[in-house]
Amino acid sequence: MNLRFSSHELRDLTVAWVVLGVAFAIFFAGGGSRAVSMLLDQGVVGPLLVSLVTAGFGFLLHELAHKVVAVRFDQIAEFRADYGMLFLAVMSALVGFLFAAPGAVHHRGRLTAREHGLIALAGPVTNGLLALVFAPVYVAGLLAGSPLLSLLGARGVAINLFLAAFNLVPFGGLDGRTVLDWSKGVFALTFLPAAAAAVFVVFVLGIGF
Repeated sequence: MNLRFSSHELRDLTVAWVVLGVAFAIFFAGGGSRAVSMLLDQGVVGPLLVSLVTAGFGFLLHELAHKVVAVRFDQIAEFRADYGMLFLAVMSALVGFLFAAPGAVHHRGRLTAREHGLIALAGPVTNGLLALVFAPVYVAGLLAGSPLLSLLGARGVAINLFLAAFNLVPFGGLDGRTVLDWSKGVFALTFLPAAAAAVFVVFVLGIGF
């Protein structure tokens, strides 16, 4: 497998990663100009690093998973950022909610429905695996009495579960639509557990948000 990145793609990935980190830092600080003032007064480095590692890496590895599987199926695949949507992500965070659609991996070549489905599924599955990686970080933070470590783990779990479930929604250009078109069984076996886990962790246990 020959996985290559053009300078344009690396630039788009870097810009999307940083902008999402900023947007999530503002969102978790409560949004609005008060959040910006609080971050500037209390320090922006810590919240920004937490957002870059949790939301940022969740996004990056989600997109890279799409690319890796697409290239595995002999596709020409590159990520392209949507700068308008990145701007919207920051603006929405400033008013207290977050809408993030930072871009997508575009690929071309002949594909079967199964291959299309597996490429789409790779992103949400990667987010699910990342949630499992962050879970012991959260537990270790609680056991060690480290607020920073437990926050990093909690955000990592919650954000990646949310990304997995949201991207599997069978609507529009989201991954779930492609997975459903390929296999209703695979869709049910992935979307339902992802949605249930996200709702339980975020809304029942109150972890991460």
